[in-house]
This record gives sequence, structure tokens and C-alpha cells, in this order.
Amino acid sequence: MVAFLTNEKPILYLWGKVIFMEIFLNRINEGFLFECQNSKGQKIRIDNTSLPEAEGVSPMETILMAVAGCSGIDIISILKKQKQEVKKFSAKVEGERVERGEAKPFKNINVSFFLEGDIDPKKAQRAAQLSFEKYCSVSKTLESSVEITFEVQVNKAVR
Repeated sequence: MVAFLTNEKPILYLWGKVIFMEIFLNRINEGFLFECQNSKGQKIRIDNTSLPEAEGVSPMETILMAVAGCSGIDIISILKKQKQEVKKFSAKVEGERVERGEAKPFKNINVSFFLEGDIDPKKAQRAAQLSFEKYCSVSKTLESSVEITFEVQVNKAVR
């Protein structure tokens, strides 16, 4: 492991990979709308979605999106290495929240994956299992406090 200082902030490298990340958040209206930007300039908007004029996604929705995106990257990567031809890929993520004092964290999250193409269903199932058990950093971050389950459907109609 090697540490470098840039602008007085440490950036840690482990086996050649950056393990330090940062984003920037700016309030962009008089309400609750925030714009988040990563170091490459890519942006998302986060808002208080309990208000009718909300223009962004809720912070809790970003967690569900992150689970789907992270595991989706893993699954596609694994299936490509196995020479599986994925023509379409989508996911539906549902999160059940529970009240804990004033907060409402997720109790469980279920991810349904829908794949189309020349894909062995057993390989798709195994790729999803590997994602959640080994590779997906988002799921690994949540696993101590949130039960995460998944299902994989290959060449079936999306609900």
C-alpha cells in the first residue's frame, strides 16, 4: 500500500487501485435540491422526494440505484468473461424500510435481474451470487445491517 498527498488529502493505492474516493455536493436551489459530482464531473441530483416539486432522486433511492448498478457491472463483467451474449439487462430493486427512532433505514433489499440473450441461466445465477457474495462493494457495505436478496430471470418477460 502506498499513500500520496494531493492538495493535502491522502490518496491511498492498494495493489495499484485507488481506495480513496470523494464527491462534491452543492445546494442548487432554495429548497432541498442538491447536485452531487464525482471527480470526473459526472453528476446526479438528490432532492426531498416527499415534496411534489422534487427534481431529483431521494438519498435512499440512490442506495437502491447503487446496489443495482454495482451488481449489474459485476454480472455483465462475469458473463462477458464466460462468453455469454447479453443483449438486454435490467433490474428492479425494492427496499423495505423500518422506523428506528427518527430514521427509516432499509431492513431488506430485493433485486430482480432480467437478462435476455444467449445466456446459460445457471451462469447468470452464479454471476449474481458472486456479485453479492464477493464483488459488489455497495452490497458488502450494507450487508451487516441490511438483508439483500436477489433473483435472476433469463429470457422471460419483464413484469
